[in-house]
Amino acid sequence: MHETKSMGSSRTAANGVWFVLAAAILWGTTGTSQGLAPAGVASTTIGAVRLAVGGLALLIIALLRQRFRAGGRWPLMATVVSALFVAAYQLCFFAGVARTGVAAGTMVAIGSAPVAAGILGYLVRKERLGGRWLLATLLAVIGCGLLATGAGGLQGNLSGILMALGAGVSYAAYTVSIKGLLELHSPDAVMAVVFCLAALFLSPLLFIAPLGWLVAPRGLLVALHLGVVATALSYILFARGLQTVSVGTAATLSLGEPLTAALLGVLVLGERLAALQLVGVLLLFSGLILLAMGEKNSSSYT
Repeated sequence: MHETKSMGSSRTAANGVWFVLAAAILWGTTGTSQGLAPAGVASTTIGAVRLAVGGLALLIIALLRQRFRAGGRWPLMATVVSALFVAAYQLCFFAGVARTGVAAGTMVAIGSAPVAAGILGYLVRKERLGGRWLLATLLAVIGCGLLATGAGGLQGNLSGILMALGAGVSYAAYTVSIKGLLELHSPDAVMAVVFCLAALFLSPLLFIAPLGWLVAPRGLLVALHLGVVATALSYILFARGLQTVSVGTAATLSLGEPLTAALLGVLVLGERLAALQLVGVLLLFSGLILLAMGEKNSSSYT
């Protein structure tokens, strides 16, 4: 009986890994989407629009699936903290990307998240992350660093680097707080509440910024992609995965985002990767596979 239960837990953890990786792949399209937005659109406006569209889509999904009927109480502090860090991530990420460039900003933001998440997961949730996680994270972060060598925009842009680092810490913080909410409510309900509240926090930006770009076909498509695909769909997948994997593991798996961004640059935009960047892709991919196989073969965070 115990062996059967352990095997079931291992399969559940493995499924969680693929849910988080799928979410990371969708996140990998956000920087490219921002680059395709009409010229002159402020990064803060893009972040606010993404949350507004994404929050509404998540709310509709949760209502249609009747996800608010079950579950316990909503802890006010954890809910507000989650929403605040989700909002902070949007502001920091898009501002960092605007200052450092899509590739460099994404590398710094997502590359710093696993370390912050591992520390916060241990301090707040007492999650233990063993040698496999450490090795996988080290490989993946080094891979991110090598990918960033050809990204440009980092040197002499301290504000952009700090913004991107702020995004990484915000990501780690809301991952920790949202994992606690998932113990009380369904993934659909948690994401709907958190993202709608985060959208409310950023809503003043929508009243002081020009929104005429949303009427243009390209602007509307960018907003819908960011809100529906790269937010609603991706975070539903992320929440499902976060139910069964640790905070540190989820953050390391999110490094699939810069890997996706780099591959999209090559396959879609015709960009070329230098030799060091190709090594970075290999290391990053190796780290993710190592971590994924670890979750598949183990039912605990060891």
